[in-house]
Amino acid sequence: MGFIEKFLNENISHSPLQKITHPLLTARNLTLSIKRDDLLHPEISGNKWRKLKYNLLHAEANNIDQLLSFGGAYSNHIHALSAAAYHLKFKARGIIRGEEHYIKNPTLSQAKKWGMQLNFVDRKTYRLKTQSDFLENLQLQFPNTFIIPEGGSNYLAIPGVEEVIAELITQSSEKIDHIFTATGSAGTLSGLVSGALKYSPTTQVHGIAVLKDAQYLAPIVSDFVPQSKQLNWHLHTQFHEGGYAKVSADLSDFCIQFTQQTKVPIEPIYTGKMLYALWQLIEQDYFVTGANIVALHTGGLQGLAGLKEQKKY
Repeated sequence: MGFIEKFLNENISHSPLQKITHPLLTARNLTLSIKRDDLLHPEISGNKWRKLKYNLLHAEANNIDQLLSFGGAYSNHIHALSAAAYHLKFKARGIIRGEEHYIKNPTLSQAKKWGMQLNFVDRKTYRLKTQSDFLENLQLQFPNTFIIPEGGSNYLAIPGVEEVIAELITQSSEKIDHIFTATGSAGTLSGLVSGALKYSPTTQVHGIAVLKDAQYLAPIVSDFVPQSKQLNWHLHTQFHEGGYAKVSADLSDFCIQFTQQTKVPIEPIYTGKMLYALWQLIEQDYFVTGANIVALHTGGLQGLAGLKEQKKY
């Protein structure tokens, strides 16, 4: 048994499925449960762990000792990757969009404590992060390093997210009609689509885009899952609330009230925005009576400290 597999067996199990009660759900005769991936691990939680799992196993199998990836100054992915590297004995390096003073913020200061080396670059340089020449130069500069895309979304991410659907099949006593996720880089949405095709083809998968003008994410799902046309899945692009990390007063109020009413902690960048969109769809009678809905909690709660620091929440 490898070190990572041992860590998995000892530290990470199936996340719970929590049923939500709310007057709106009762009035519309709908069932809603939340897949609590925020509880997978105290530091490597949510979809970030799902997407990293097989990337980490690949690095271990190939005797690679350093992980490198990209993110903004408050990136959930960078936070999770630095935690995973710390616990699993990898070196880690983050290419960070922004200025060096961000190293003092809650996300990056913790990443540094976990041992991640942080390289700050300007926006022009950061935009090169998917270009082959830039990546080849990074590989030469940092040998024996496994480069993981921004957000952790690559082909190795898909089987980790598929496991969400496999777990749900064992956890839900009823057929799941719809599953919702927040969508940033489309890796989680792609994994859910792929998992539904394998394990629950009657389930409709929905991605709530958290950034503006996100129609470009749909072809990414098709690239990751060529057979995706066989499944009824949807990318909803109208619920961005002004764009990535934009927190409207209505969204903020919803997140605070939802947490108070359900005791499920959420943040307004990803899961909160997704649930707010879901609530609007329920109010618009989007679902047939009696539908069984699952919402995936993708973690990201570490970002709350950064939002409060920036006085956005």
